[in-house]
Amino acid sequence: MIPDYQTLMRPVLECAKDGEANINEVARILADKLKLTPAEVSEMLPSGKQTRFSNRVNWAKSYLKNAGLVEITRRGYFRITADGLAALADTTAAINNAYLEKYPAYQEFRARFRPEDDITGTVPEIHDQASTPDEELRAAHARIVDALAADLLDKVRAASPAFFEKLIITLLLAMGYGGSSDEAGRALGQSGDGGVDGVIDQDPLGVDQIYIQAKRYAETNSVGPGAIREFFGALSIKRAGKGIFVTTSTFTSSAIQTAKELGGRIVLIDGMQLARLMVRYNVGCREEEVLSLKRLDEDFFEV
Repeated sequence: MIPDYQTLMRPVLECAKDGEANINEVARILADKLKLTPAEVSEMLPSGKQTRFSNRVNWAKSYLKNAGLVEITRRGYFRITADGLAALADTTAAINNAYLEKYPAYQEFRARFRPEDDITGTVPEIHDQASTPDEELRAAHARIVDALAADLLDKVRAASPAFFEKLIITLLLAMGYGGSSDEAGRALGQSGDGGVDGVIDQDPLGVDQIYIQAKRYAETNSVGPGAIREFFGALSIKRAGKGIFVTTSTFTSSAIQTAKELGGRIVLIDGMQLARLMVRYNVGCREEEVLSLKRLDEDFFEV
């Protein structure tokens, strides 16, 4: 298991006790020392720009620097200070955020970034949390998305079947299906058209088409393999190469297996996946605020 960034503080310090240390080399040494698996070492953050382990090693170094236990020497390199050596000598101490509070430099750092209007002291502390600040932010964002997705799904289930069919067309067009034409997709009405509910033209002449089946079911009413086979039959009649089956509920395990056995011609989208796609492509929701995560640009300071 990948250690949290506070657990990594002492190991990071130890890597610098004999002189200047390179943060990337420290991450490699600690990965070997902690016997992390290749999967753990290569596990990426959601941004896809940094591994989770490297991110936590860097945060450990950053907090140690803010407390004055290490100092930056040049790009990517740091060395231990006298306070850092003294902390290492205290072998009984757990070096973490709470431990760093005894250093004036860390207290000043905390005071600088504590909201000025927090006169009640209600801002939650992070001393006992295992996640790095950016992990906390992403986790909070994930919880917000989950709540929004659940609300969207409730709204979709309460809508009419006709609205649901049009919603699926709108979403698929927003995802890029049908190219640039706004008229590439259309619902086929309540009567359907030979067992399908909608169609998207992948080319201007409609030669390549994707057919859609939309089932607005209650949460407890799962789609079974029979519905998948029926949709496959409709695709065969139309000589269609692919189809998308969307439901507001879930698919049974046998339905999922049936779709796999049909050679991947049918893509299944369940209720929660549908809601998450709506959030991602701003269908039924809109952006309220954009938060940008920024990182120090080392190149800017290169002389």
